Amino acid sequence: MGKTEENAKLSRFISLILRHNPAAIGIKIERVGGWADVNQLIEGINAKGKFRIDRPLLEKIVATDSKGRYSFNADGTKIRANQGHSIDVVIEMEHRQPPEFLYHGTAWRFMNSIMDKGLLPGSRNYVHLSPDYATAVTVGYRHSKPEQPVVLKVHAGQMTADGYDFMISDNGVWQIAQVPPQYLAIMESETTNG
Repeated sequence: MGKTEENAKLSRFISLILRHNPAAIGIKIERVGGWADVNQLIEGINAKGKFRIDRPLLEKIVATDSKGRYSFNADGTKIRANQGHSIDVVIEMEHRQPPEFLYHGTAWRFMNSIMDKGLLPGSRNYVHLSPDYATAVTVGYRHSKPEQPVVLKVHAGQMTADGYDFMISDNGVWQIAQVPPQYLAIMESETTNG
């Protein structure tokens, strides 16, 4: 296995720890902020024995992660996942006016439930929405492979006018507690994403 593939697997393991299961390596995540101690994270991963990591490698993973999954605190002593938690954490996010439309990629097998109940966070703390169609397609493939995903257009501007509150994470993922079905439309193709 090459270094790049090994680092990608390590990054996914870090994501699992910081978003879902810190007990896997015996560390704690702060409820407010979702922060973990960097030294404890490194020691816990190394003690587990599946991967070897040091501070420079962790910094490289954080800096080069294409999805911007992680952040260090101001003095670099703590690290967190920016969103996607299933554990009980409160991440400080900016409350902001969203664009008129946001997008959500998913699998066709979920559509009956979505069109009945809307978008719900499931095991996560919030529903994640993409700022553009292309990103939603990429996200949708994670849930629909090998089939083509479905992309939903979310009428975020109307939701805001109706009193819904949107937040945006440090890495640009829009988040909300739920999206009722009346604010959703199925996208036919990228040419209709306006």
